[in-house]
Order: sequence, then structure tokens, then C-alpha cells
Amino acid sequence: MSDAAQQVEGHSDPTSDEDQISDQERRKRRRKRRIGAYRSAERVLARPGFLGTLRERLALLDRVQDVYDLDEPADIYGNGVVEALEEKVAGLLGKEAAAFFPTGTMAQQVALRCWAGRTGSPTVALHALAHPEVHERNAFSQVSGLRPVRVTSGPQLPTADEVRDFEEPFGALMLELPLRDAGFVLPSWEDLTEVVAAARERDAVVHFDGARLWESTVHFGRPLDEIADLADSVYVSFYKSLDGFGGAALAGPKSLIEEAKTWRHRYGGQIFQQFPTVLSALAGLERELPRLPEYVAHARVVADALREGFAAAGVPWVRVHPEVPHTNEFQVWLPYDPDVLAEAAVRHGEETGTLLFADAWDPKGPGLAFTEVSVRAAGLEWTAEDVKSAVAGFVSRLEEEAGKAEAVGAAGAVSR
Repeated sequence: MSDAAQQVEGHSDPTSDEDQISDQERRKRRRKRRIGAYRSAERVLARPGFLGTLRERLALLDRVQDVYDLDEPADIYGNGVVEALEEKVAGLLGKEAAAFFPTGTMAQQVALRCWAGRTGSPTVALHALAHPEVHERNAFSQVSGLRPVRVTSGPQLPTADEVRDFEEPFGALMLELPLRDAGFVLPSWEDLTEVVAAARERDAVVHFDGARLWESTVHFGRPLDEIADLADSVYVSFYKSLDGFGGAALAGPKSLIEEAKTWRHRYGGQIFQQFPTVLSALAGLERELPRLPEYVAHARVVADALREGFAAAGVPWVRVHPEVPHTNEFQVWLPYDPDVLAEAAVRHGEETGTLLFADAWDPKGPGLAFTEVSVRAAGLEWTAEDVKSAVAGFVSRLEEEAGKAEAVGAAGAVSR
């Protein structure tokens, strides 16, 4: 389940008979129902661990002796098992060195702060939908003295011409691969190499926000190290795709990483012991990373089946974005109010034990909403026919909820 799954949903619940409760309380109650439906569902497309119980999360460390010798001393301030993870990540990404960080927010601030010192420019060019711009409360400018500038706000990564012709100088170009808030989209390999070349023409360094870079190999048709080789530095996450407890890594030249570890200490990231999180990351690299291409391939089967299922159910318009998913995650857009969609999705899960849409529904425009769909190991059990059947069950409840909302709206109009 994505970050959006943890945000508040909708504006009001037209099906509720508890007229006296606030909209905020309705949203809280529906979210609780949605999480409950997810946990009790027999069938879901993805079952990420972070919504599990403490017991279930601790089970992630079962058999970790297969990935690291548990008779080795525990880590203290970044040695031992932490160094082992750093070395493994550097090797996977083809970089000289890597540093473990407790969060990606910290890792990227440190990376771009270090690059600013080398380039002499605090200006970072990025997309308007990049994670630091949307989800980090202006951390670049408020904490690190960086100056973000938006190269583009379009629904795709910046083009080479946009980078080349941008009216302001910048020291670093940051590219989020995939760009989550645009629909987990990736450029073509040719476009990506041209964008990087355009930045080099401007004497700028290139940093990849690769929180979900792990699942980009299918789309690019390249191994991880070849993709990462385009950038001067790369950040990766251990929980978004690999199901770890948390944590991130920054990979790049050895001199940059040595400086980054100094700033990690200054930012409060030099944590005394981190072995549970680090072991979970090593487990994710061993168990989940090899399966990601399979998840991406099946996400495309699911996307096609969703389109066909909604067409067969008579829904007037639906969009799966991207049409062919670039990763194992994508968006679904439908022409209904977010509250109506959210209630239909929760009811479908509660009443059938099959939860087709496990994430929140957010507005995309008047009468239009979208949700994010993730396909992981649990989704591999679904055939295309299973998806179409689930769509039919969801749509029947959607029609009921839309009818209720229309009736409430008509009653309100009469009373006015």
C-alpha cells in the first residue's frame, strides 16, 4: 500500500446516517474500515508488510542467518552489518561506495548538499511533482540551504530540451525514477540518456531519486548498474519495494560518500544500532529484488484486465495510467466522486473478502478521482478472469453508492 493509503480520504460520506459526526471523523472511520478490510481480505493484489502486526513484521527476520552471519558482533554507529549492506548496495548499483541512512529524505538532502559544495551552486533542478517538492515540507530550502527550481510540471520526466533550455543555471539535476506522483512513469532509455547528456552540457551533476529504482529494469531493459551508471549519485529505498522495516542508501563516488557520512552524523542519522532494519533490507534484497520483474510483468496483465472488466461492466470511462504500466504500480482513474469510490471499494472488500482497490481514492478533478494499484506476490495468484470478476463486484457496489449520493444530493437541493 502506498504513501497515499495513509492520507485522509474524500470529503464526506453520503451513505452515512450519522449526520452529526464531522467529515474528519467519517474519513477516520472509513480508513479504519479499509485497513480492516485489507487485513481480513482473502485476496488482494499486494500485501506489503508495513500494515502487518508486530508479530508479522518480526517474522521478516526469520531465516536472516541465510543472508548474514548472526554470530557476528552487533553494529555500533554504522559498522559491521551496516557496512555489509553498504558494500552490497554499492555493488548492485555499480558505484564506488554507499552509505546507509535512516530515511530517504535525509539521504537526498545530504547528497545534494555535498554536490552543492562541489559545484558551487545550491540550485537543484527537479520536477514539480518530485518527492521533495510534494512530500517533504520544503526540506531542501528550510533545512539544507538548497534552492529547488522546477524544470517542468508536465505528466512526465523532463525532456532534454527542457533541461537544455531552462532559463536558470543549476548545479544538480535530480530525476525521480519512476516519477510516482505522475503515475509511476519512466522515460524511455533513449530519452533518459539524452536528458543526462543535456545536464552534462550545462556542467551539472545528475542525481537519481531511485526510491523505486529497483523495479525499473524491465521498462529500461537494462540491469541496475547500467541504469545507475548514468547518474553521479543514486538514492534507493529499502521499504517501498523490498518490504524492509525502513532505511535508505546513497551510492556514488567514494569521496562523496565519505563526506555524506559526515553530514549523516550532523543530521542525526548516526544511529547507535540499526541491525534489525539493516537485516530486513538484506532480506529484501535477497528475497524481493529477484521477484520484481515478475511483479512488473503481471501488473501489465492486471492493467489490461481492469480495462476490459470496466468496459464489460458498462462504466462509461476509465483510464489505466500508464496504459502499459512502467513498473508494478500504476494509477486507475474513474469519473466518480472520491467518497463514492472509497465506500464502494471498502464495501466490496468487507462483503466479498476480495479487496480490488486497497489504496485511498483522491480527487483528480470535478467528478474524477484516482487510486494507486500495486501488484506484488499476492497478486500473482490473480488471473485476468479473477480481475474482471472482481471489477464486476466492485462496479455493482459503485452503482449503489453513486445512486445513494445522487439521492442525497437531490434531497439537499429540494431542501434549499
